[in-house]
Amino acid sequence: MYDQPDSPATDDDDGGYDRPSKSQVKREMLALTDLGKELIALSPERLRQLPLAERLHDAIREAQRTTSREGLRRQTHFVGKLMRDAPAEEIRRQLDVWRNGSREETAAMHRLEKLRDRLIEDDTALTELLNLHPGADVQQLRTLIREARKEARANAELQQGQEPKRKHYRALFQALKNLE
Repeated sequence: MYDQPDSPATDDDDGGYDRPSKSQVKREMLALTDLGKELIALSPERLRQLPLAERLHDAIREAQRTTSREGLRRQTHFVGKLMRDAPAEEIRRQLDVWRNGSREETAAMHRLEKLRDRLIEDDTALTELLNLHPGADVQQLRTLIREARKEARANAELQQGQEPKRKHYRALFQALKNLE
């Protein structure tokens, strides 16, 4: 009999919560702790290259020096706690580059490998290379190409199970890498 006024229902009514759930917060904390574990496994040289606060860097170095299992567990959790204030995405990107190499670096390596193979197979490739890099040491490149060709011929005649020689093949690659 009594008519209750209809309360306007909104689709975005979430019960008054505007924060992430406890589960989401826990997942994020575990992810930061896992990232901290990765940092603890890094070498000191790599650590210095990351944008870490001094306190976080010191905590990571302390964890690296800790030998007891329980002490390491506690220090790892402390590093995870300090990671809350660290630029986690920037650190993850750098770790990914170290793990997988950047696409640009990989593409450059493939270009150099193809160029090396062309130099070994084709004499005109050296002329093209010298046009692009007039300051290159022609004598050294010719010597490396000649020796790499000798290696390739010798490797073609190897019996099964014998290790191929790659000394000059690699040296030619390094020489090309130094030109870039």
